[in-house]
Amino acid sequence: GPPPPGWHPGRHCPGRRPWRVLDQHLLPHHLLSWLMLRLTRVRARWFKNWQIRWFLRRYRVDPTTVPDPDPEAWPDFNSFFTRPLPPGTRPVVDGPGEAASPVDGTVSQAGDLEDGLLLQAKGCRYALEALLAGAERARPFRAGSFATLYLAPADYHRVHMPLDGRLLEACHVPGRLFSVSPRTTEEVPGLFVRNERLVTVWETEAGPMALVLVGALFVAGIETVWTGILPRARRPLSWRYGEGGPRLARGQELGRFNMGSTVIVLFAPGRARLAPGIRPGVRLRMGELLARVRIGS
Repeated sequence: GPPPPGWHPGRHCPGRRPWRVLDQHLLPHHLLSWLMLRLTRVRARWFKNWQIRWFLRRYRVDPTTVPDPDPEAWPDFNSFFTRPLPPGTRPVVDGPGEAASPVDGTVSQAGDLEDGLLLQAKGCRYALEALLAGAERARPFRAGSFATLYLAPADYHRVHMPLDGRLLEACHVPGRLFSVSPRTTEEVPGLFVRNERLVTVWETEAGPMALVLVGALFVAGIETVWTGILPRARRPLSWRYGEGGPRLARGQELGRFNMGSTVIVLFAPGRARLAPGIRPGVRLRMGELLARVRIGS
């Protein structure tokens, strides 16, 4: 969706140093991501076993997130990368009004929106309307709160529900596939509104809640439990759901990244108070307390 009138990424991203990420602008994002999709699904034993062993060593993957470290247990690298957690390793908060972290990841930014803008990094801001691809979709969250959670390669890559919810609508927005590493997040203006993403809006006990799954370089697909893997989109595709929309419980799997990326959680104004200690650089595990929310009208 187009950014709102008067918004320009350069004016809302002072002090950036574009030469630091020149490579990101020159890379063929979609071609590289397509190649990654193919390579991570190769089932030749010698190749996928080498991929898994190399990845475990290179990224020092937390062994508690791996049900079976034997490469022979996985049909291909993508199956290993999108692996489920061993049972009982991620208890989910279950108190009234407790919103759970949807992922294992690092807080990139979190806080309140200001004039419909979210903080990206170091004073760099981007527009809510552009992120959610529409003014109507953005209106309930304009003065609300948000948390941006970055998934590094070594992290567990499934996404779960922060609260019980019913899906109201979803929008698959095409775009670039810039890396979402801290380096590029600091230097690419409007990164999250330029990248491909899936916007989902939910009805919850705390009012509307949005989860945005942002694609990135080498992300070979975003997948949901109600659609499967999403094909590459050439234009924004939207789905509206009535009373029969998918219903998911707090902690239940919503989707996954085939390779890593970022999730942005949005709450309506006055509905959520981020948990103490939620600030940039803090590590969260899926199921830990993200925010306390106000229940009811």
